[in-house]
Amino acid sequence: MFRIATVFAALSALPVAAQPQEVAGVAARLEPEIRRAMLDGNIPSLTVALTDRQGELWSGAYGHSNLWARTPASTRTVYLIGSTFKAQSTVALLQQMEQGKFALDDPVSGYLDDFIIRGEDPAHPVTFRHLLTHTSGMPVAFGPHTVWGDTSPLPLEEYLRDSLRVDTPPLAGVVYSNMAYSLVGHLVEEFSGVPYREYIRGEVWSPLGMTSTEFNPSPATAERLAVPYVPHEETGRNTPTQRLKANVWPAGIVYGTVHDQASWVRFNLGDGSRGGARLLERETLDEMHTLQYEQFAGEPLGGGWGYENPGYGLTWWVSTRDGESFFAHSGSVPGYTAFASGNRTRGFGVAFLTNGHRAHPHLVRLTRLALDLLAEELGESR
Repeated sequence: MFRIATVFAALSALPVAAQPQEVAGVAARLEPEIRRAMLDGNIPSLTVALTDRQGELWSGAYGHSNLWARTPASTRTVYLIGSTFKAQSTVALLQQMEQGKFALDDPVSGYLDDFIIRGEDPAHPVTFRHLLTHTSGMPVAFGPHTVWGDTSPLPLEEYLRDSLRVDTPPLAGVVYSNMAYSLVGHLVEEFSGVPYREYIRGEVWSPLGMTSTEFNPSPATAERLAVPYVPHEETGRNTPTQRLKANVWPAGIVYGTVHDQASWVRFNLGDGSRGGARLLERETLDEMHTLQYEQFAGEPLGGGWGYENPGYGLTWWVSTRDGESFFAHSGSVPGYTAFASGNRTRGFGVAFLTNGHRAHPHLVRLTRLALDLLAEELGESR
């Protein structure tokens, strides 16, 4: 349920330049469309946060994170953020690039000591840029394991040694690859000399204030964890589904809150720094948000997202409209759908987390509306 008190609690933390009545106007116009999307998409609960470059503007929570217990969702409810994490891992890898460890167009194989990329043609090697644009030829991959099942994901290095391969030459097309981002995780660990999870916590999440984002939920996080739901095949009623781990866990088996997701979006609206800490040089962050391969652009991305010439930057989906630059990425496993997006030109962004199944088209529609309302109500770049 929409809560006016929640709106004004959020407004109390606004930067001086923001006008509470304007943000409240955005929320009031967005809220009925959120309700409609939840009905149309059979979404049990949804959390949303709007942000500009300075800070979070507003957040809201709707529906129930646990249908059986009738637990109302909160903006502190924890959801699986899925592949919205991929670009966070990309920041970690690009930090290593800025330290001179590699160049984007270097062949990756030259940096692998313990295993090979099976099927790779040395005359057409996989590069770091290929990994970050889903043009490496590596397969989708997933390797699910139920959280309370009898099996568990292999150690990352063992998984890659056994499974790393290409099915097609690089640049043969765009094939969304979780395996590629598992390799990204391994490379971050090798270049930095720090365990991957520890590196992400210390060099990405901590500087951005993402204190409720975790690879494995802590007891305190688990207490706030939304139940994943999928529609029953016959009745269409939402039914709880298994929680999953995966062999490719660095590709997006990560949990967090919408406030942390807003912090992540906010970083991408800026210049590579946050709170006095510089995570990336401006030019590197700009490169993440720049279309990399024109020949693969033009088709709408997940859920129909995109304006003019949508395609891949370095991990981010990127697109333009009337000269303005947009970015987005979804995240999805059974029972959870996440979406993060922003208008870099104007400096507004939005994050959604849900325990709805395959809700991408509905979140895309809400994202478009939210960004347009922010531009209309709050004006030019902040």
